[in-house]
Amino acid sequence: MATISAKENWLRMYRGEIPEWIPGMDSHLGLTRLSNSALQSFRPPEQLEWKDMFGVPMIMEPNSGPIPAPGEFILTDITKWRDVIKRPQLLDEIDWELTAQKDLAERDPELLKDGFCTVSNGYFMILTYFMGFDNALIACAEEPEDVKDLLRFILDLNIEIGKKFIYYYKPDVFGWGDDIAHERAPFVSHEMFKDIFYPIWAEHYKMIKEADLIATHHNCGAFAPFVPYIVEMGVDGWNPAQPTYNDLPAIKAQFGYQLAINGAFENNGPASWPETPEEEVRALVRKTCDDLAPGGRFSFGGYIMGLPDDPERLKRQGWITDEFNKIKFSYYN
Repeated sequence: MATISAKENWLRMYRGEIPEWIPGMDSHLGLTRLSNSALQSFRPPEQLEWKDMFGVPMIMEPNSGPIPAPGEFILTDITKWRDVIKRPQLLDEIDWELTAQKDLAERDPELLKDGFCTVSNGYFMILTYFMGFDNALIACAEEPEDVKDLLRFILDLNIEIGKKFIYYYKPDVFGWGDDIAHERAPFVSHEMFKDIFYPIWAEHYKMIKEADLIATHHNCGAFAPFVPYIVEMGVDGWNPAQPTYNDLPAIKAQFGYQLAINGAFENNGPASWPETPEEEVRALVRKTCDDLAPGGRFSFGGYIMGLPDDPERLKRQGWITDEFNKIKFSYYN
């Protein structure tokens, strides 16, 4: 029986204290997300094709959600970015006080306020949105100074709106992400990361930490080589922390007193396969919690990939959720 609120339980986990139970992440790898309605207005949910605030053609992909339209790049020459990438007019039209009142009125004040408010998913990712992966990586290798200038421009926008978001929404947690790794390795080398991306990320997180907020980072894939960098930046939690290509027990042993591991369930792994029987799926839930719950600094995210209305996915998702709810109070006194 819980004696504290879900919000306090999350805060204990993030503060490195022992929670009453293992917090369970929702399907969006977040908590009760604050979604600025004005910033999200460039992503009409009823449309399958549209343009984002920078003019990038977007499509709705059933499995992954909004993605850039394949092959339709708005930037082909990084040295010409100043002629193409402009300050979005939308940012000057937001009534922050009004939108915050609207968004916060729809939220339960007893739940953790987890904010996510940027002009992009991340600095590496927005470069791929503008140019595609191949051209983005070539630009990083051949014209790193122009890449840095473009990312600094994006950083300045993010700091501007981030400070307004913090002031008007007063979140408990400020989340942000940059999928700079695929399933087997990071997309960039340590040297390239330190030269181009580390300074940008560090400035982004400096804004969050100076506001005395919990900072979280989203990165799919084999992100383990870069975990020390985000810990150095003061990041408090990492999601989805996929176990297939990251040794999560080893990471917890090294950084568990500094970094919360959030998620830790392979969303495209055996639990999502039709041939995996129910007991094996449930055993995966128990093993994940057995491996990572001791000592705290862990929340479970048992979301699996698949079409939202696929009966097979929904059945398996039900097994995962049910098993987690059965055991989540079993780990802490």
